[in-house]
Amino acid sequence: MALTPRSNPVAPVVICLSRSGEPVAHRVAKSLGGQLHGREGRVDVADAFFANALDHVRTLFAAGTPVVGVCASGILIRAVAPLLADKTVEPPVVSVADDGSVVVPLLGGHRGANRLAKEIAESLESKAAVTTAGDVALGVALDAPPAGYRLANPEAAKPVMAALLAGGGARLEGEALFDLEHDANGDVALVVTEAPVKGDDAQLVYHPQRFALGVGCARNADPEELWELVQKTLADAGIAEGAIASVNSIDLKGDEPAMNEVAKRLGVPLRLFTAEELEAEASRLANPSDVVFAEVGCHGVSEGAALAAAGEDSILTVPKQKTANATCAIARTGEVITEHKGRSRGRLSIVGIGPGQHSWRTPEASQLIAEAEELVGYGLYIDLLGPLAHGKTRSDFPLGGEEDRCRYALEQAAKGKNVALVCSGDAGIYAMGALVFELLDRGPDEMGVSDAAHRVDVISTPGVSALQGAAARAGAPLGHDFCAISLSDLLTPREDIVKRLHAAAEGDFVIAFYNPVSMRRRTLLAEARDILLKHRPADTPVMLASSLGRPEEHVRYRKLSELEVDEVDMLTVVLVGSSHSKLAQLGEGPRMYTPRGYARKIDGDLAS
Repeated sequence: MALTPRSNPVAPVVICLSRSGEPVAHRVAKSLGGQLHGREGRVDVADAFFANALDHVRTLFAAGTPVVGVCASGILIRAVAPLLADKTVEPPVVSVADDGSVVVPLLGGHRGANRLAKEIAESLESKAAVTTAGDVALGVALDAPPAGYRLANPEAAKPVMAALLAGGGARLEGEALFDLEHDANGDVALVVTEAPVKGDDAQLVYHPQRFALGVGCARNADPEELWELVQKTLADAGIAEGAIASVNSIDLKGDEPAMNEVAKRLGVPLRLFTAEELEAEASRLANPSDVVFAEVGCHGVSEGAALAAAGEDSILTVPKQKTANATCAIARTGEVITEHKGRSRGRLSIVGIGPGQHSWRTPEASQLIAEAEELVGYGLYIDLLGPLAHGKTRSDFPLGGEEDRCRYALEQAAKGKNVALVCSGDAGIYAMGALVFELLDRGPDEMGVSDAAHRVDVISTPGVSALQGAAARAGAPLGHDFCAISLSDLLTPREDIVKRLHAAAEGDFVIAFYNPVSMRRRTLLAEARDILLKHRPADTPVMLASSLGRPEEHVRYRKLSELEVDEVDMLTVVLVGSSHSKLAQLGEGPRMYTPRGYARKIDGDLAS
């Protein structure tokens, strides 16, 4: 899944393991504006506490959170080593000595680790032990330009750096972004330009992002039509794609596929403005339109959005250009744009966190949670996130408040926030995913959600379901056909549940029962047992798995005829085997499996 560009990178977390390093850790956290997480019993004051340093650091790193550890480097290395894969996307990991005397960037040089280490060292008046070749020999990292500048050909940074390290000089064309001497006969060139100049292995091209692109289009316009208009407009104006800082429009168009696709292709955020904010730019428009005003409440969308995004001192470099269904305009400001005006589209991530333990949570789920401004969910599920929840706005809802929970999450995202709706297991399996889309499928007059909520970006990410977790603990009970049935009759008529029970029993499916009992509902599980006993043997294996993935996890097996309702609660998944399911007796205890038919093939091979 390609995530939209992030306008608010995840802030670093400072890890402290001992009282000896606590004063330095607090200084670092204050200088970075980040949180301090401390080891339980060994650190006195912290924003959050943890019991296991390796697990804690690993969880943060997997979520893309930069980690600054006031501790031995080896601890951080051991924590993240199993997760290392791609240096271009891994977050910074920086080690700081307990006394603050040295700061070592361990990982994430391509994501700002060296810069972060130098910033920390400066705040501590100490030394950053940077070891990357360019930083050591030249004092610069050519693939990490200052904020507001984009390197057009990052793949060429390595050969250019190699040439400089070999003694070659650098020709500086345009602004001097790095502290290097200009060599008119240099072997390589560092070019800073707003124009679409092509780079190569001997020329790095940097684009200052001084331009804001305003766009407008008809509802459901072809994305290619808008993209081709933008490309032509940039080419005619001699402006490089990399010099664009943001794509901007009216908030009514936040969900327009064409606009979102343009922002994605340019690799910049889509920013949105109200009609009132755009109308404030009316006096600066080159092509004000009463028709547009009558339709959306402002005299110009693309021109107004470009000017609003670029700021009050900007000028309209390219007035409105248009095709049959799309418009665009470009505004320029004197300084590079590092902070974006307007607001984001708003995003709701429907996240399944698995049964609870962090090792069963997917990296994508962790990343979406780390990026979220607000967490919404049942309080217990948010608590299970541990360090990822610390410091975030959280809105806890009780069991039974599912509709209010989903409605609230959508409306918060409608304000431009990045919201994560936290569910256990997989959010699309007996959880909040379906309810979110049901509300989005209704209008405001149908007890749905607001028009603004219909325009948010909704992302669903998979999680390990209770069904999968229980099956893994059992062995392989889902080796053949299976189904899942919820025994809750709060939203499903009891007669429908009974009908499904009979069908599953006759079909001889392995069955996973969700919501098997509650405080007031105690009879359906017993009824299900009796129905199944009419179609499969009394000694059919049944697995009861409670609190999966948590310290209190409890797994046991029963015969179908001996299944008792009183040993089952709402945190228990009940897995009932088919007539073919078996228990294999291993040294560690029984393991449940459902053969798929390979035994017949093996027996046939033996007979032949």
